[in-house]
Amino acid sequence: MIKVLLVDDHPLFREGLTYRLSLDDSIEVVGEAENGKQALELIKSLEFDIVLMDINMPEMDGMYVLELIKEQGIDCKVLMLSMHDNKEYILGAMRHGADGYILKDVPGKELIEAIKKVISGKHYFSSEVTEILSKELAGEQRGIVTRREQLVLRLISQGLSNKRIAQEINVSVRTVETHKRNIKQKLGIDSTVGLMRYAIDYGLDR
Repeated sequence: MIKVLLVDDHPLFREGLTYRLSLDDSIEVVGEAENGKQALELIKSLEFDIVLMDINMPEMDGMYVLELIKEQGIDCKVLMLSMHDNKEYILGAMRHGADGYILKDVPGKELIEAIKKVISGKHYFSSEVTEILSKELAGEQRGIVTRREQLVLRLISQGLSNKRIAQEINVSVRTVETHKRNIKQKLGIDSTVGLMRYAIDYGLDR
């Protein structure tokens, strides 16, 4: 059973969300808070696996609660659930260690999928959020990771072997190995699995 702590300042939204989650037998809402201050109090007293949390709330906002959760090493996942689709909010949540970010207008089925993916150790972003992150990442990589290296990274994320990648981009296997080594150095990642996770997490596998 996945135990959820729901944090949002709108009672009707919490009520509707609690009902929707209750339709899945593997999910249980074990607590609700209407602001960050209440959330921190419940975090100390409840056993839960994941926090679904809004950002803009009275008394203490969700971003600050997220920061405290990560700083204090509290063993739980945090999925931000917000109406804001601008990059400042999204990147702020990622910098503070959010495990995912989805918009409030997603279908209930997608929300449940997001919860289960985050619990399994993956990140989850709704499609609009993924697009924003991909654009931002592309901007950060411009002049750092070359276009050819970005192509190699995408092929790596698809699980292709060095030989297959070499065939796809018409180079030698040794050249592919050089590209992979350079990408790892530039992104600070030390394994092929790490490169795959990086690309998938940021929607670069598409």
